[in-house]
Amino acid sequence: MLRLDTIHKHWSGNKYFKLKFNLEEARKQNKTTLLTFGGAYSNHIAATAAAGKENGFETIGIIRGEKHEPLNPTLQFASDCGMQLHYVSREVYKTKSTPAFNNSLTQQFNNFYLIPEGGSNVLAVKGCAEILNSVEENFDFVCCACGTGTTLAGLILSLNKNQKAIGFSSLKGGEFLVDDIQKQLNNYSLHYSKTIAFADNWSINSDYHFGGYAKTTEQLIAFKKDFEAQQNIELDYVYTAKMMFGVFDLIAKKYFPEGSKILAIHTGGIQGNKGFEK
Repeated sequence: MLRLDTIHKHWSGNKYFKLKFNLEEARKQNKTTLLTFGGAYSNHIAATAAAGKENGFETIGIIRGEKHEPLNPTLQFASDCGMQLHYVSREVYKTKSTPAFNNSLTQQFNNFYLIPEGGSNVLAVKGCAEILNSVEENFDFVCCACGTGTTLAGLILSLNKNQKAIGFSSLKGGEFLVDDIQKQLNNYSLHYSKTIAFADNWSINSDYHFGGYAKTTEQLIAFKKDFEAQQNIELDYVYTAKMMFGVFDLIAKKYFPEGSKILAIHTGGIQGNKGFEK
């Protein structure tokens, strides 16, 4: 297991890599404020707030849904880091990618650097392509949880010829991620004028969503507790517990050829456990 969750106390996991080049770009553009989007328990909101504070940026979070007092642990942490929280209805939130919504943000908050929901853009893919740089051991498969698919896109770019990547969707009906990831790879290729060497070295597994995003079952909870007791490694309910359950189940079903070496990516998200359990 590659422990990205240990990179930084508050700004870790795949978020560290997603934000890395976005922070650099914000500085190049002389922006002093980061604006981004997320739900009430968003890992991305928490990470952006922490990274902004540490790197001298003001931060604004556009939060999906109504405000509730007291704040949950995620939003309280973001607020403590200095993030301004602005709530919009779920219907309005669905329009966040439209020009009209972006214009309204510009009118309200003036000059800011916009980071998409989940930190998912071509700079995030570039950052995630560095995740495997520290891995010296050889492996045949790399496994990671998928929300937007950006982390998997970066991993795909850094694979060797005989290696394969499997993304475990945390969303019900995650088959749409195949098209989304391909678009991200195409955008990366066009933006950096680079040819992507392999087209058939990755896949999406949608069998372990346990009811959908942020959903769980007694079976998953029991697995998470047992894994943590045996390995002394905390997982999160939304992403990594589902991914590790899937890896173990596929091993039991002999999906992987005998002798295969599997690298599992711990993408972080532990901050969400307190709120989830609450």
